[in-house]
Amino acid sequence: MLDAASWAGRLGGDTFLARTYHRSYAHFPGAADTAGMFSWDDLNRIIAAQRLEPPRLRLPVDGEMVPLHRYAIPTTNRRAVTWSRIQPSDFHAQLRDGASLVLDAVEKIHPAVGAAAEGLERFLGTSVQANVYASWTEREGFGRHWDDHDVVVVQLHGSKRWRLWGMTREAPAFRDVESPEEPEGDPVADLVLSPGDVLYLPRGWWHSVTADQGTESLHLTFGMVPHTGADLMLWVVDQLRASLALRRDIPRFGSPTEKSDFTDAVRHEVADMMADPRLVERWAESIDTTDPGHAIPSLPYVDGLPARGEITVKLTTPRGRLTANREQGTVTFSAAGTAWDFAESASPALSTLLTNQRTTLGKMADFAGLEVKEVAELVSVLIEGHAVAVVGTVL
Repeated sequence: MLDAASWAGRLGGDTFLARTYHRSYAHFPGAADTAGMFSWDDLNRIIAAQRLEPPRLRLPVDGEMVPLHRYAIPTTNRRAVTWSRIQPSDFHAQLRDGASLVLDAVEKIHPAVGAAAEGLERFLGTSVQANVYASWTEREGFGRHWDDHDVVVVQLHGSKRWRLWGMTREAPAFRDVESPEEPEGDPVADLVLSPGDVLYLPRGWWHSVTADQGTESLHLTFGMVPHTGADLMLWVVDQLRASLALRRDIPRFGSPTEKSDFTDAVRHEVADMMADPRLVERWAESIDTTDPGHAIPSLPYVDGLPARGEITVKLTTPRGRLTANREQGTVTFSAAGTAWDFAESASPALSTLLTNQRTTLGKMADFAGLEVKEVAELVSVLIEGHAVAVVGTVL
């Protein structure tokens, strides 16, 4: 399984974060153990069992999307619910003729991919979406293009050729004032990924991808949501909403002096906050503890957990914080947008949840020297706050 530690080991850990992340591409041959991660059988089952409409499932070719009616037919059940049913023969024909297959957000419907995405989220401190890409010919699905997010590519089956060009506009964004120009000249890298190979590509890097090695290709792309200076400023404004200067009405119809005084007051508030040397750390703590994560129901336990040591639970957000309040003799557990205060004796049990590994109520109780009943009550509170879920039930 690709957890946070595995990703760190495969991508280079602190060296990757300090020298490569957001800076340049990196190719890691044979870095990933792809056994059991995602297979053609998995893809077939998902397409057959799920009601997948574009853009969740789409077939791009030469930069255009194949119209849905060319490979699916509308189907309506007796309760008048309509969806598109994939027709395998037509579907195969489009792929055989050069279309690629893209399945978005597969981490939501495939546990192994979901675990890998969560591990990458934990390592990089940002939200991750995993898409599946499959190709059969040398025709390109999207043509040469750039993405507004960093990606980590894991080749699963066959091979895929990646031609890479650098940025033509530094740090291009989804909401930007201008578009990057097409790159000129030869690519800076021409790579062929084989099963187990990993490729990291920063946002803004132009790339062209094709299955031109004479074999079908299947790979996963993990896309990381970027955090920019604009995002930091939005967070700063949210923190300053307690300030009177930012709550006051804009003196649109006031005198020049009133308008100047107003903008001066706002500027001073923003400048004071931006002068904090710990601003980025405060922002990081905030996004870590407010990320909603991936909420999971805890059925059949709709009214709290019973005191049973074999019940297995897990934190449902990749990032949380545990802070000691020594003067009060308490600890604060923050995750999924809520902060809870617990007795200091709960700290060892809570720390086991922050590893993001599955654990049982019994193990948590033993580690903390508490009764299982006490741990069950503690975890029930976190379940109600959408921060923890039961992931193993023994009836």
